[in-house]
Amino acid sequence: MKKSILILFYSFSLIILIGCGAYSFTGKGDIGDAETIQIDFFPNQAPLVEPSLSQRFTQDLQDLFTRQTNLTLVRAGGDLRFEGEIIDYRITPMSATSSQGSQSAAQNRLTIVVNVRYTNSKKEEDDFEKQFSFYSDYGAAQQLSGSVLEAALDEILTRIHQDIFNASVAKW
Repeated sequence: MKKSILILFYSFSLIILIGCGAYSFTGKGDIGDAETIQIDFFPNQAPLVEPSLSQRFTQDLQDLFTRQTNLTLVRAGGDLRFEGEIIDYRITPMSATSSQGSQSAAQNRLTIVVNVRYTNSKKEEDDFEKQFSFYSDYGAAQQLSGSVLEAALDEILTRIHQDIFNASVAKW
């Protein structure tokens, strides 16, 4: 009995997905007639500068789009164009602990904010300018360098890049 209910459920789900139109399980979305993508260098204009952040941010964003779409990366004249700047890179204490009458931060938070201008020359109504941000928490006793910094940047940039992808071509 349970098996037949499960089969019925999966069959019904498949019919609904097919009936709702084309759906991409890859999350590639609808890029329309676009064939090329241009992702300009994102300079770091934050008050606090991490030297390798601009290069890493730009390269990782280019890699995401070339891996997850059939678009060809070009230096100029792309059908889809991304430009912008890193506008904030900040470290803030998050939670306090009290020990023998003194208070100190138990955790710090690294936050990165990026301003993105997206232009779709094939479908201008999709154009936008938005800020994307994310954060990573780490122990206050840790220095934000080496593996701690790499882990934080991995977490933050992965999320920001995916948010940019979703807002532009995946339409999620």
